[in-house]
Amino acid sequence: MAPTSPSYKDAYDLILEAIDMGVYRPGSRLVESELAERFGVSRTPIREALQRLETQSLLMRDGRSLFVAALNHAQMTELYAVRTELEGLAARLAAQHAAEEEIRVLRDMVEADRDLLDKPDALSRANRRFHKQLHLASHNRFLVQQLDLLHRSMALMATTSLAAEGRGDNALSEHAAIVQAIADRDGERAARALKDHLSTAFEVRLKEEARRV
Repeated sequence: MAPTSPSYKDAYDLILEAIDMGVYRPGSRLVESELAERFGVSRTPIREALQRLETQSLLMRDGRSLFVAALNHAQMTELYAVRTELEGLAARLAAQHAAEEEIRVLRDMVEADRDLLDKPDALSRANRRFHKQLHLASHNRFLVQQLDLLHRSMALMATTSLAAEGRGDNALSEHAAIVQAIADRDGERAARALKDHLSTAFEVRLKEEARRV
């Protein structure tokens, strides 16, 4: 039987992953024919995927052209407000429900990520993996789904706060504190550590933005 061609869902996931990985950054123009050639997908599923991404506000239109959207200051503030509450809940639930194996994986991720301190882009990707693993440790499928949607919008930030001097090392220490609270089964402490971590990340990002004005 001949292999089936990539579907609309495949095209959507491929484009979304490329945005998430920084292949296409905020402001990048997405051309239907170029995407079809890059991913080996026909133009019809690419067109449908682009329409969905535009509906989700991950792409913006300027005339007939589509570009990866960028978050303005108000949108970024709103995103961090929601992310902080939802991830705080995830940390609290992880302290209650995470298996010992999941906690060891989180701890190992923190240690492995120390080798990436001089590689901000790689550390940013590792940071997303860490947070995703923490979400899964909450053992709440509905919360994980909402956080997945939220983290798609995080890709619309042009830079990573982990590129700021000293931020990577501090972020990993904060990750370690979150994991320790989860390991201690202290949900309130885990939630607070997670919220403090995101508050610091947001503050660093705001300072970096102010320098570029």
